[in-house]
Amino acid sequence: MVVALDGTVLTVAQPTLRHDLGASFSQVQWTSTGYLVAVAGLLVFAGRLGDRYGHRRTFALGMLGFGAASAGIAVAPDIGWVIGLRIVQGVFGALLQPATLGMLRAAYPPERLRTPIAVRTASIGVAAAAGPVVGGALATGFGWRAVFLLNIVPALLFGLLALAPRARQDGRDRPTTGVPLDLPGALLLAVALACLVHTLVGLPGVTWSAPVALLSGAAFVRHERRTASPLLPPEVVRSRAVGGALGVLVIASAALNGGLLTCVYLLQDDLGLTPLRSALLSLPLAALLVAAAPASAVLLRRSGARTTVAGAMVVLATGLLVLARASAPTALCAGFALVGAGFGTVMVAATHVVVRQAPPEAAGVAGGLQQTAMNVGPVLGVASATVLMDLGATRSPLVVLAFVAATALPVCRALPGGSRSVPPAPAPGTRAGGSDATHTDHGVERGPHTRSLRDHEV
Repeated sequence: MVVALDGTVLTVAQPTLRHDLGASFSQVQWTSTGYLVAVAGLLVFAGRLGDRYGHRRTFALGMLGFGAASAGIAVAPDIGWVIGLRIVQGVFGALLQPATLGMLRAAYPPERLRTPIAVRTASIGVAAAAGPVVGGALATGFGWRAVFLLNIVPALLFGLLALAPRARQDGRDRPTTGVPLDLPGALLLAVALACLVHTLVGLPGVTWSAPVALLSGAAFVRHERRTASPLLPPEVVRSRAVGGALGVLVIASAALNGGLLTCVYLLQDDLGLTPLRSALLSLPLAALLVAAAPASAVLLRRSGARTTVAGAMVVLATGLLVLARASAPTALCAGFALVGAGFGTVMVAATHVVVRQAPPEAAGVAGGLQQTAMNVGPVLGVASATVLMDLGATRSPLVVLAFVAATALPVCRALPGGSRSVPPAPAPGTRAGGSDATHTDHGVERGPHTRSLRDHEV
């Protein structure tokens, strides 16, 4: 929540920062780009650090460092210091983000992960909704430096809570000293992801980072196939469900963020609305994103991830199409509401698949992969929307992004389906027809008040 609030608050404060420090547009852009590059390059390795040394320790280090970097930015003398400290802030942000999912995976059994992930998603939605309002108020009343002071107290509080003796001794987040770090693989992946994000931010231009991203990515794949202790555990990488969920997260976050960028220009340039009225019209998106989180937990339990995510992607695509044709306030609010409901549901359901499918000793890596998808997707969506707006009408990116959202439907087939009906119990001394019955019933809790999800359930 602290990271999500920081990102949305800074967006509103950037114009004030630029005028106060006499910075250029490209320099201000690097206050965001530098952070994104640092985060994207280190998320997976940070997750592995959590697997090895404990997610609470990693989370505490990330949170305290994030707060310290925020304090440094608040007193930075020039734009160069702001950019450098934003990169440092990205390093610590990469440490704490996968740790949140790793702690959830360690604290809850797989069949009880839906609700905690829904709460986490709702918190992010609240932060995203409050960020522009809080950022605008702080920047207007106290200047852009107050935006970064906002992070210090919660970062210090949460960091110290994670280090509390009771939290460290609960026995659920014990470090796994046998987990290998694979430093060469981590370096190659960091370079590949950082250069990928740098390339996407620079579109439609082509920079040096594009071939570097391609070469380092190929070298990483070759290294992972040959090393005895890969950075990405085979049980995670080879899972169709995990791959499908990560693909859906990239597509959904690209469609959402590209659509939001397009709507900013649509509402203010084409329809002539003020920034405040534009923000008010988009409030249904945040409200439905928060409301969709608990509803997603219910849908997951009743229908499974495949049906839930597929339906949510249809809702997301429909919302973008409504926005592409809307001009009246009612239609705009309806489009934003559909987008928020669809994305909120996808985020909870796909994240649940990624975290649930990973074994506890690889929960940090799984969290790092999920956060990587959630960082690459927005950059890809914003870059695509920018290119499309340069080529044609303002509304055309919304139609294209709705089609992109629809392309996730075939990917949803890789996700786990819903629970099947349980066949009647066989008579004593008999088998229930074949090896699948034996495998499916393995490890199922029994008794009047016990129930575990089975292999085919979500």
